[in-house]
Amino acid sequence: MKHDPYHYGVIERAIAHIENTANAQPRLDDVAAAVGLSPAHFQRVFSQWAGVSPKKYLQYLTLNHAKSMLNDRFTVLDTALQSGLSGSGRLHDLFLSWEAMSPGEYSRKGAGLTIYYGWFETQFGPALVMGTTRGICGLAFGAEFGEQATFADMTSRWPNADFMENAERLRPWVDNILAMQGQTNLHLIGAPFQIKVWEALLTVPSGQVTTYGEIANHIGNPKAVRAVGTAVGRNPISWLIPCHRALRKSGGLGGYHWGLPVKRAMLAWESARFESDKNL
Repeated sequence: MKHDPYHYGVIERAIAHIENTANAQPRLDDVAAAVGLSPAHFQRVFSQWAGVSPKKYLQYLTLNHAKSMLNDRFTVLDTALQSGLSGSGRLHDLFLSWEAMSPGEYSRKGAGLTIYYGWFETQFGPALVMGTTRGICGLAFGAEFGEQATFADMTSRWPNADFMENAERLRPWVDNILAMQGQTNLHLIGAPFQIKVWEALLTVPSGQVTTYGEIANHIGNPKAVRAVGTAVGRNPISWLIPCHRALRKSGGLGGYHWGLPVKRAMLAWESARFESDKNL
């Protein structure tokens, strides 16, 4: 499945316009004009990208929708129905398996490790994908901050590693990710506490959300909410380790390392497919 980067650019500009004019409840025509498209063309782009009408999708972008998700689709991690790594529905057809780097390996900051990387177009704009022979160790989105800053951010996490550009080596995994099917291996490179947090995030099903406090409870450290937030923000494998599904207790979106518009777009995109799956 190929994703036209132009489509996410339209969505990104639409999100910015909606956030800036939320009190006015902008109409479809208003948003279309703001992104420089006719209403009919804008509707086609939205429907192709999101799978639902623009009006419905715009509802998913609001803060109120995030709060309603927290009320209606909050996942208590300790009793989550989804165990293991797979589930039903179109968004759960991708099977993930992971292997974590040992603390000793992590302390060497990537020394002796070769990390391959490449840029790929995705439904959320350009993505930098990184991987070792064991699996994907990095997935970052460059729409908000640009490719140079995104690459510098990711390589700084493992400063002693050798980085080699080789998109073709990663493409089979990336193709599975974009198609949301098949198997993709993850190689988690982080401190032990971070890996506990990331493993907890992997149990949150698509279309549902959790809170930083619930993650802290799940890993047996209920007072570590702030540390959990930091670990969520340092998640190197965005989207696949779904840090975008972690919200504040109030229902606020919180932050997102690759830009809040990307987080908002991810949650809305998943909500659209969650509702679609329910109606199948």
